[in-house]
Amino acid sequence: MALPLVQQQPPLPWGPDTRSTRDELLDRYFHLREISKRLHDDVLSSISAETFLNHARRLGLAQGKTFVLDHEDEMYYVYDLAVYTAPADRSRAIDRYARSARFEPQSDERLMLDAMRASQFAILLIEQRHDSAGLIATDILRNSKVWLLDIGLESSMDDGELIATRLITPGSFSMTAGVNVPFEIEMLEAICALLPRSIGNGELSRVAEDRRFAEAVYKAGLMDGVMDKMAYLDLPDRA
Repeated sequence: MALPLVQQQPPLPWGPDTRSTRDELLDRYFHLREISKRLHDDVLSSISAETFLNHARRLGLAQGKTFVLDHEDEMYYVYDLAVYTAPADRSRAIDRYARSARFEPQSDERLMLDAMRASQFAILLIEQRHDSAGLIATDILRNSKVWLLDIGLESSMDDGELIATRLITPGSFSMTAGVNVPFEIEMLEAICALLPRSIGNGELSRVAEDRRFAEAVYKAGLMDGVMDKMAYLDLPDRA
Protein backbone atom coordinates (compact mmCIF):
# COMPACT_ATOMS: atom_id res chain seq x y z
CA MET A 1 0.00 0.00 0.00
CA ALA A 2 1.49 3.30 -1.12
CA LEU A 3 0.17 6.79 -0.53
CA PRO A 4 -0.81 8.61 -3.74
CA LEU A 5 0.72 11.85 -4.93
CA VAL A 6 -1.52 14.71 -3.89
CA GLN A 7 -2.73 16.56 -6.96
CA GLN A 8 -3.26 20.29 -6.98
CA GLN A 9 -6.95 21.16 -6.72
CA PRO A 10 -8.72 24.50 -7.20
CA PRO A 11 -10.05 26.23 -4.09
CA LEU A 12 -13.44 24.80 -3.16
CA PRO A 13 -16.54 26.84 -2.32
CA TRP A 14 -16.93 25.82 1.30
CA GLY A 15 -20.45 27.21 1.56
CA PRO A 16 -22.01 30.00 3.61
CA ASP A 17 -19.98 29.16 6.73
CA THR A 18 -16.91 30.57 4.95
CA ARG A 19 -18.32 34.08 5.31
CA SER A 20 -18.91 33.67 9.04
CA THR A 21 -16.63 35.35 11.54
CA ARG A 22 -14.26 33.30 13.68
CA ASP A 23 -16.46 33.83 16.74
CA GLU A 24 -19.54 32.64 14.87
CA LEU A 25 -17.74 29.58 13.59
CA LEU A 26 -16.35 28.72 17.02
CA ASP A 27 -19.77 29.14 18.61
CA ARG A 28 -21.19 26.68 16.10
CA TYR A 29 -18.24 24.31 16.53
CA PHE A 30 -18.46 24.22 20.34
CA HIS A 31 -22.24 23.76 20.18
CA LEU A 32 -21.96 20.78 17.83
CA ARG A 33 -19.02 19.38 19.75
CA GLU A 34 -21.05 19.33 22.97
CA ILE A 35 -23.86 17.49 21.19
CA SER A 36 -21.33 15.03 19.80
CA LYS A 37 -19.92 14.37 23.28
CA ARG A 38 -23.40 13.67 24.65
CA LEU A 39 -24.23 11.33 21.77
CA HIS A 40 -20.94 9.47 22.18
CA ASP A 41 -21.61 9.04 25.90
CA ASP A 42 -25.09 7.68 25.16
CA VAL A 43 -23.78 5.21 22.59
CA LEU A 44 -20.94 4.06 24.84
CA SER A 45 -23.39 3.37 27.68
CA SER A 46 -25.15 0.84 25.45
CA ILE A 47 -22.01 -1.18 24.63
CA SER A 48 -21.11 -4.27 26.65
CA ALA A 49 -17.89 -4.62 28.61
CA GLU A 50 -17.04 -7.70 26.53
CA THR A 51 -17.19 -5.65 23.33
CA PHE A 52 -14.74 -3.13 24.79
CA LEU A 53 -12.47 -5.99 25.84
CA ASN A 54 -12.59 -7.55 22.36
CA HIS A 55 -11.47 -4.31 20.74
CA ALA A 56 -8.83 -3.75 23.42
CA ARG A 57 -7.39 -7.21 22.86
CA ARG A 58 -7.10 -6.55 19.13
CA LEU A 59 -5.21 -3.35 19.89
CA GLY A 60 -2.94 -5.09 22.38
CA LEU A 61 -4.53 -3.22 25.29
CA ALA A 62 -6.04 -6.19 27.12
CA GLN A 63 -5.11 -9.69 28.18
CA GLY A 64 -7.97 -12.03 28.96
CA LYS A 65 -10.49 -9.94 30.85
CA THR A 66 -7.99 -7.33 32.04
CA PHE A 67 -7.19 -4.03 30.36
CA VAL A 68 -3.45 -3.36 30.14
CA LEU A 69 -2.93 0.35 29.62
CA ASP A 70 0.19 2.47 29.82
CA HIS A 71 -2.05 5.57 29.75
CA GLU A 72 -5.76 5.86 30.48
CA ASP A 73 -6.31 7.89 27.29
CA GLU A 74 -5.48 4.76 25.26
CA MET A 75 -9.08 3.73 25.94
CA TYR A 76 -10.27 6.39 23.49
CA TYR A 77 -9.05 4.18 20.62
CA VAL A 78 -11.09 1.30 22.03
CA TYR A 79 -14.15 3.53 22.32
CA ASP A 80 -13.80 4.74 18.74
CA LEU A 81 -13.72 1.21 17.33
CA ALA A 82 -16.59 0.08 19.56
CA VAL A 83 -18.82 2.95 18.41
CA TYR A 84 -17.99 3.16 14.71
CA THR A 85 -16.97 -0.34 13.60
CA ALA A 86 -18.36 -3.87 13.64
CA PRO A 87 -17.75 -7.16 11.85
CA ALA A 88 -19.62 -7.58 8.57
CA ASP A 89 -22.29 -9.78 10.17
CA ARG A 90 -23.07 -7.33 12.97
CA SER A 91 -24.49 -3.83 13.21
CA ARG A 92 -22.48 -0.88 14.50
CA ALA A 93 -23.30 0.57 17.91
CA ILE A 94 -23.88 4.01 16.35
CA ASP A 95 -26.47 2.53 13.97
CA ARG A 96 -28.27 0.63 16.72
CA TYR A 97 -28.44 3.82 18.76
CA ALA A 98 -29.82 5.77 15.78
CA ARG A 99 -32.68 3.30 15.36
CA SER A 100 -33.97 4.06 18.85
CA ALA A 101 -33.08 7.76 19.07
CA ARG A 102 -35.97 10.22 18.98
CA PHE A 103 -34.73 13.56 17.67
CA GLU A 104 -36.61 16.08 15.59
CA PRO A 105 -35.67 15.77 11.89
CA GLN A 106 -34.31 19.33 11.69
CA SER A 107 -32.56 19.35 15.08
CA ASP A 108 -28.81 19.67 15.53
CA GLU A 109 -28.92 16.40 17.45
CA ARG A 110 -30.25 14.62 14.37
CA LEU A 111 -27.73 16.47 12.19
CA MET A 112 -24.83 15.29 14.34
CA LEU A 113 -26.12 11.75 14.66
CA ASP A 114 -26.45 11.44 10.88
CA ALA A 115 -22.96 12.90 10.45
CA MET A 116 -21.54 10.44 12.98
CA ARG A 117 -23.11 7.52 11.12
CA ALA A 118 -21.57 8.78 7.86
CA SER A 119 -18.12 9.42 9.40
CA GLN A 120 -15.01 8.55 7.39
CA PHE A 121 -11.59 7.46 8.55
CA ALA A 122 -8.97 9.65 6.88
CA ILE A 123 -5.30 10.48 6.73
CA LEU A 124 -5.00 14.25 6.43
CA LEU A 125 -2.14 16.32 5.08
CA ILE A 126 -2.32 19.75 6.69
CA GLU A 127 -2.05 22.38 3.94
CA GLN A 128 -2.68 25.74 5.60
CA ARG A 129 -4.79 27.71 8.05
CA HIS A 130 -8.32 28.54 7.02
CA ASP A 131 -8.91 32.30 6.69
CA SER A 132 -11.57 32.25 9.42
CA ALA A 133 -10.93 29.25 11.68
CA GLY A 134 -9.50 25.77 11.48
CA LEU A 135 -7.30 24.08 8.91
CA ILE A 136 -7.40 23.26 5.22
CA ALA A 137 -6.20 19.70 4.65
CA THR A 138 -6.14 17.06 1.95
CA ASP A 139 -7.57 13.63 2.64
CA ILE A 140 -4.79 11.73 0.89
CA LEU A 141 -6.76 8.48 0.82
CA ARG A 142 -9.48 10.08 -1.31
CA ASN A 143 -7.54 13.05 -2.75
CA SER A 144 -10.19 15.47 -1.54
CA LYS A 145 -10.05 18.76 0.35
CA VAL A 146 -11.23 19.03 3.95
CA TRP A 147 -12.00 22.08 6.05
CA LEU A 148 -11.17 20.80 9.54
CA LEU A 149 -12.40 22.77 12.51
CA ASP A 150 -10.54 21.63 15.63
CA ILE A 151 -9.12 24.10 18.12
CA GLY A 152 -6.51 21.74 19.51
CA LEU A 153 -5.17 20.68 16.13
CA GLU A 154 -5.26 24.23 14.77
CA SER A 155 -2.95 25.35 17.56
CA SER A 156 -0.63 22.33 17.56
CA MET A 157 -0.16 21.17 13.96
CA ASP A 158 2.16 22.67 11.38
CA ASP A 159 1.60 22.83 7.63
CA GLY A 160 2.90 19.68 5.95
CA GLU A 161 2.19 17.37 8.90
CA LEU A 162 0.03 14.25 8.62
CA ILE A 163 -2.62 12.99 11.00
CA ALA A 164 -4.98 10.02 10.94
CA THR A 165 -8.43 10.62 12.36
CA ARG A 166 -12.12 9.88 11.95
CA LEU A 167 -14.00 12.78 10.37
CA ILE A 168 -17.53 13.89 11.17
CA THR A 169 -18.93 16.39 8.67
CA PRO A 170 -22.13 18.10 9.85
CA GLY A 171 -21.95 20.88 7.25
CA SER A 172 -19.30 22.83 5.37
CA PHE A 173 -16.59 21.98 7.90
CA SER A 174 -15.52 18.66 9.38
CA MET A 175 -14.72 17.78 12.99
CA THR A 176 -12.82 14.85 14.46
CA ALA A 177 -14.71 12.08 16.21
CA GLY A 178 -12.30 12.44 19.11
CA VAL A 179 -9.17 10.38 18.46
CA ASN A 180 -6.11 11.17 16.36
CA VAL A 181 -2.82 9.51 15.45
CA PRO A 182 0.14 11.64 14.34
CA PHE A 183 1.01 9.91 11.09
CA GLU A 184 4.36 9.18 9.50
CA ILE A 185 4.99 7.49 6.16
CA GLU A 186 7.23 4.96 7.93
CA MET A 187 4.12 3.60 9.71
CA LEU A 188 2.76 2.19 6.44
CA GLU A 189 4.91 -0.96 6.63
CA ALA A 190 3.59 -1.81 10.10
CA ILE A 191 0.01 -1.02 9.06
CA CYS A 192 0.22 -3.27 5.97
CA ALA A 193 1.62 -6.08 8.09
CA LEU A 194 -1.43 -5.86 10.38
CA LEU A 195 -3.93 -6.05 7.51
CA PRO A 196 -5.02 -9.15 5.60
CA ARG A 197 -3.17 -9.22 2.28
CA SER A 198 -6.43 -8.93 0.32
CA ILE A 199 -7.09 -5.58 1.99
CA GLY A 200 -3.57 -4.16 2.20
CA ASN A 201 -3.07 -4.55 -1.55
CA GLY A 202 -6.38 -2.88 -2.43
CA GLU A 203 -7.22 0.60 -3.67
CA LEU A 204 -6.61 3.15 -0.93
CA SER A 205 -10.11 4.63 -0.93
CA ARG A 206 -11.54 1.14 -0.43
CA VAL A 207 -8.97 0.21 2.18
CA ALA A 208 -10.00 3.28 4.18
CA GLU A 209 -13.61 2.07 4.35
CA ASP A 210 -12.66 -1.29 5.86
CA ARG A 211 -13.08 -1.32 9.64
CA ARG A 212 -9.73 -3.08 10.03
CA PHE A 213 -7.82 -0.16 8.54
CA ALA A 214 -8.58 2.20 11.43
CA GLU A 215 -7.78 -0.64 13.83
CA ALA A 216 -4.42 -1.20 12.13
CA VAL A 217 -3.58 2.52 12.21
CA TYR A 218 -4.44 2.75 15.91
CA LYS A 219 -2.43 -0.38 16.73
CA ALA A 220 0.57 0.84 14.74
CA GLY A 221 0.31 4.21 16.48
CA LEU A 222 0.18 2.59 19.91
CA MET A 223 3.18 0.42 19.04
CA ASP A 224 4.99 3.61 17.97
CA GLY A 225 4.27 5.31 21.30
CA VAL A 226 1.49 7.63 20.17
CA MET A 227 0.64 8.63 23.74
CA ASP A 228 4.14 10.05 24.17
CA LYS A 229 3.48 12.42 21.26
CA MET A 230 0.07 13.84 22.14
CA ALA A 231 -2.48 14.37 24.87
CA TYR A 232 -6.27 14.58 24.85
CA LEU A 233 -7.59 17.74 26.43
CA ASP A 234 -11.14 18.60 27.50
CA LEU A 235 -11.30 22.14 26.14
CA PRO A 236 -13.54 24.79 27.72
CA ASP A 237 -16.79 25.66 25.99
CA ARG A 238 -15.18 28.73 24.42
CA ALA A 239 -11.60 29.44 23.49
